[in-house]
Amino acid sequence: MNSPRPLYLDYAATTPVDPRVAAIMSACLTGSGAFGNPSSAHVYGTEADACVSAARAEVASLIGAASDEIVFTSGATESNNLVILGYARANADRGRHLVSVRTEHKSVLDALRRLEREGFTLTWLTPSAAGVVAPAALEAALRPDTLLASVMHANNETGVLQDIGALAAVCRERGVAFHTDAAQAAGKLPLDVHALGPDFLSFTAHKLYGPKGVGALYVRRGERASLQPLTFGGGQERGLRPGTLPTHQLAGFGAACEIARRELGAESSRLTVLGERLWAGLAAIGGAHLNGASVPRVPGILNVSFAGVQGESLVAGLTGLALSTGAACDSDSPEPSHVLRALGRDRQLAESSLRFSLGRFTRETDVDFSIEAVQQVLSRLRDLSPGSAPGPVGELPSAWTPAVAGGMARVVTGEAGRPGEDSWVRFQLLVAGDIVKDARFKAFGCPHTMSTAAWICGQLPGRSRAVLIPGTPSEWAQAQSVPVEKLGRLFAIEDALRACLAQWP
Repeated sequence: MNSPRPLYLDYAATTPVDPRVAAIMSACLTGSGAFGNPSSAHVYGTEADACVSAARAEVASLIGAASDEIVFTSGATESNNLVILGYARANADRGRHLVSVRTEHKSVLDALRRLEREGFTLTWLTPSAAGVVAPAALEAALRPDTLLASVMHANNETGVLQDIGALAAVCRERGVAFHTDAAQAAGKLPLDVHALGPDFLSFTAHKLYGPKGVGALYVRRGERASLQPLTFGGGQERGLRPGTLPTHQLAGFGAACEIARRELGAESSRLTVLGERLWAGLAAIGGAHLNGASVPRVPGILNVSFAGVQGESLVAGLTGLALSTGAACDSDSPEPSHVLRALGRDRQLAESSLRFSLGRFTRETDVDFSIEAVQQVLSRLRDLSPGSAPGPVGELPSAWTPAVAGGMARVVTGEAGRPGEDSWVRFQLLVAGDIVKDARFKAFGCPHTMSTAAWICGQLPGRSRAVLIPGTPSEWAQAQSVPVEKLGRLFAIEDALRACLAQWP
């Protein structure tokens, strides 16, 4: 029997395709629909081209642009690369300086680092502790040779919003092109590119209930000639992005934008209420910090740091929830969120942060279920942490008290690690003479550290001082299927047992 699927709270990573969008896409896939190549001159091509044109108009309408200001791409990542690489390379004769923010999406950061290897100079802005870039900070970073500034509209990890209108105005006054990655804002906030003033704006379908693999770059009228394409052949999208247009994906993109625009007001209000309900429940648990709490954020994204727990163990314990510890593109990285570190969070808080992102299909009951699930896991992990007990020993188990009080046994404690480190382990042994009668442990660490400490603890009763440590960390790792990169964390267990031996009379 299959276990139930976890509750989906990762809408910032991707959204499911709305059934209304899927129906429109499906109609473009078979012979009875607009399946033709939009570049073909016959009726099938004409039908497909008309479908693409209608989609382009809907996509443009979502952000207040004109249809001819929209360039279709494979998604926001390609859009970001097209404008950053394409603009810098095409205008390198005018300057080689670029400005961006340390909390940008990796598709912006890595594109800029690519340009740095090509000889461009970068200035990285550090936002405030709340995550906001002050227009004055951007203005101070601009130089006579600055070509482009790129600042994300809504941060993909914290949801924090930038004042794009003010930042774009700073650049306009200095003759610097301005780009914003609006992947997390489009379809969630009212956008009018002509009022906001960016020269370029990136967004994508799969963040607003459309299909993956299609996105758009808004190019302000008059700026198209300032971009250099990254790929060549075919001439589609006025030569900026050649290749046969995927009619079904674009039709889905257009439909998703139309639905988002029509329902934006009501959905934004609903998600705001749900987000407030979620935060109230999490805050009541204690030791929770809402990142970006003091500044405007996009509805539905809450990034919360939890004190006193290790991030991997927190996520591993939340089996009933599908959520993220950061950006989806960073899911394989062992490092804590670069966004939260840039905001000044210490490593432990950055690692113990969860991104709750709500969406179109999230309900009040889902929020309440999430609060209860987090409360249960936090309580268990905090109780297991060495930091939960006062002093080096803490309260003894009731079963140990008679033996200790009667002088028939004593308690030996050994500890390794300390607050702020990846692993912190404490063993308490009830010993009589040379034999361990019982054992318990406290641990702060990754799931592998926790499970191995529990496994070792179960093997200690009955062992003598001479053979207290049952094997080596390498042997434990093999027995517990611990990945080799986590082996080092198990040495805290061995060190804690050695500390027990040092205290054993």
